[in-house]
Amino acid sequence: MAHPLQVLFIGESGTEAISAELEQGGYEPSFGHVRTEAQLQGALSGKWDIAICDFAVDDFGAIEALRVIREKGVDLPLIVVSGKIKDSEVLAALKAGAADHLTRGNLMRLNAAVEREIHAAKMRRDRIHLEEQFRQAQKMEAVGRLAGGVAHDFNNLLTVITGYSDMLLASRDLKPAHRTALEEIRRSAERGGALTHQLLAFSRRQPLEARTVRINDLVLQIEKLLHRLIGEDIELVTIPAASEDAVEADPGRLEQVIMNLAVNARDAMPGGGKLAIETGTIHLDESFSAKRFGIQPGYYVTISITDSGIGMDEETQSHLFEPFFTTKHPGRGTGLGLATAYGIIRQSGGAIGIFSELGKGTTARIYLPLAQAKAPTAREKSAGQGPLTGAETILVVEDEARVRKLMVDVLTGRGYTVLEATRGQEAIRMAKGHKGEIDLAVVDVVMPEMSGPDLIKQIAPNRPHMRVLYTSGYTEEAMVHHGIPESGIAFLQKPFLPDALAQMVRDVLDARSNSAKDRS
Repeated sequence: MAHPLQVLFIGESGTEAISAELEQGGYEPSFGHVRTEAQLQGALSGKWDIAICDFAVDDFGAIEALRVIREKGVDLPLIVVSGKIKDSEVLAALKAGAADHLTRGNLMRLNAAVEREIHAAKMRRDRIHLEEQFRQAQKMEAVGRLAGGVAHDFNNLLTVITGYSDMLLASRDLKPAHRTALEEIRRSAERGGALTHQLLAFSRRQPLEARTVRINDLVLQIEKLLHRLIGEDIELVTIPAASEDAVEADPGRLEQVIMNLAVNARDAMPGGGKLAIETGTIHLDESFSAKRFGIQPGYYVTISITDSGIGMDEETQSHLFEPFFTTKHPGRGTGLGLATAYGIIRQSGGAIGIFSELGKGTTARIYLPLAQAKAPTAREKSAGQGPLTGAETILVVEDEARVRKLMVDVLTGRGYTVLEATRGQEAIRMAKGHKGEIDLAVVDVVMPEMSGPDLIKQIAPNRPHMRVLYTSGYTEEAMVHHGIPESGIAFLQKPFLPDALAQMVRDVLDARSNSAKDRS
């Protein structure tokens, strides 16, 4: 089968011999003809595989054509085909950037030259694409680390705000005006907490409660909600795959991603239109998965959200996943929606791609690794029906003073004896110097002097029966980074409510008692 070849010919007419040679080489050439600089300027906006040029065309020849191509920044290989010319002129053309030179009387090397230059041009384009992807990935990773750090500090502040608000709201003698003010503070802190969750999702530090999810079931469950969300002027069509494929993902977070993409699609269709949500399964080979998305090859479940809206240009698409980037009017969006979606899907082992063209709509496609379907199991949680009080001794190690004070106030208020330390070395001295039992250590994972896990390693030999509860404004990912396994440890995510702290402390202490009973 002949390969189509788009050839831009620069010069006088007379391409019969060139066309015949290309056809013998298995090509099906289509020619465009230009002979002036102005014509070449206009033609370079088209898509050409190769340019073939006379050495001299009146006052505009190969040297001038190469200059125009270079100034326009177009990667278009140019082969000079001429009559008999001087060796110095051939050298001048090659120095100016010509890919090769042939004479009209001997075109035997033409096909080899064309094949070589097309392959080289493709390699250059692939390299540039990979370099752009690498730069974008570096930028996203840097912004992700910044977002995770900001969220960690913000979570410490929210822990103090929500904690003391709840403690005050529990009082029965509050004046109505004070209660109203405190409730508004509490609601604002909750909204701040939602923002940090989005930042952590973007930075892939938000904990996900993954379980087996059948994608068709998920899409059908939220279909009614989507109808209300997008409005009556937009037709919603769901196209579930024939197979009941499943993924390992957090269903709540996945719903958040789909809803966000649906909202974006709705906003792209101000005059109404059509929104289609389609599921499927695809096998991504190494070249596609690695080069385009940076994920492992294999089978992936896809969720495609396609709208008939206004579409986007390439410049807009290049910034889509950057946090706080938005094309919406002020007050209509935070610019965190797609950044959050990006983080959630990447943390789930998948990828998300946006395919769009101005005036022709947009398709957002989610790729998630195919999982073996299994019945979801309920997450084991403590019933928490016992009293949230105790008389044990607890060591609290927290470098943020306000958070530490809140934790001490909560625990002492429930009857515990509390030892408090600001850093690792102080905690080690306290653990060695305390005469009685230390039943539990509540330790921040990330601290300036030493990490929480390193601290516990040093204390554990002298306190073998001491239980540990880790806290952090980051997530379990931070604990893995500091050498703690993902399972089998007690962890409390900031910001937390006073009752949540009391409940978790009681659960950990009771688990110790139950283990002792089992051994006896």
